[in-house]
Amino acid sequence: MTVNDRNEVLSKVPAVTLGFWIVKILATTLGETGGDTITMSWLGETTSEATGYGYLIGTALVAVPFIALVIVQIIARKFHPFLYWVTIIASTMLGTTLADFADRSLGIGYTGGSTVLLACVLAVLAAWYWSEGTVSVDTVNTPRVEAFYWATITFSQTLGTALGDWMADDAGVGFLGGALIFGAALAVVASLYFWTGISRVALFWAAFILTRPLGATVGDFLDKPFDHGGLSMSRPIASAVLAVVIVALVLLLPQRAGRHPARTATNT
Repeated sequence: MTVNDRNEVLSKVPAVTLGFWIVKILATTLGETGGDTITMSWLGETTSEATGYGYLIGTALVAVPFIALVIVQIIARKFHPFLYWVTIIASTMLGTTLADFADRSLGIGYTGGSTVLLACVLAVLAAWYWSEGTVSVDTVNTPRVEAFYWATITFSQTLGTALGDWMADDAGVGFLGGALIFGAALAVVASLYFWTGISRVALFWAAFILTRPLGATVGDFLDKPFDHGGLSMSRPIASAVLAVVIVALVLLLPQRAGRHPARTATNT
């Protein structure tokens, strides 16, 4: 092992590559169709049989495995690709059900929900920075930093769902229009990454948050009824297909842990 190797610490999350972003977008889409499968298809929240508690029950059903997965992720001694991506998918499903619960069951609406959730994301990032001096994902290798990381992800996934619904419904551009707008926004962030000196950490979190409403609007476009601007695909089938594609990509695309310089260099 070289001195440079000893002076680097492996992160518990994957290196940020093109493959990372491809799988992330697919995972957010699966989170939307999967969350809707639980609350809308299985619990009937959008049918005449709705009890009014579907989104709350769905949130509880997803929250339990998500919390368990986060605990396992934190306990794990190194980066495990499938563990990481299953946890990400669980977070996107939780974001879907939680945002729908806040927006629809609590009645605060998409605008109110987006505003509250944006404040939550910024608050967690501020606390993370105050504690560690950075919010770079390359430093995610201790339980405390991982806790900040997964809290930020949970709020950002929920925010993304609310933003996607706001764009599609309140802004009136529809699911496909919303997907195009968020896709264009991601292209702008990518351009800023390659052609400007703007903070890479800030651009990462901007892109990370934007992938969620992109996935949400694409997921809604796939499974919402024709009269709501969707393709009316079966939610369970769409979710299963997305899951198979994600598994294949995780197996085929390079999956390696991120690296960052150690806080204290080893001189021996």
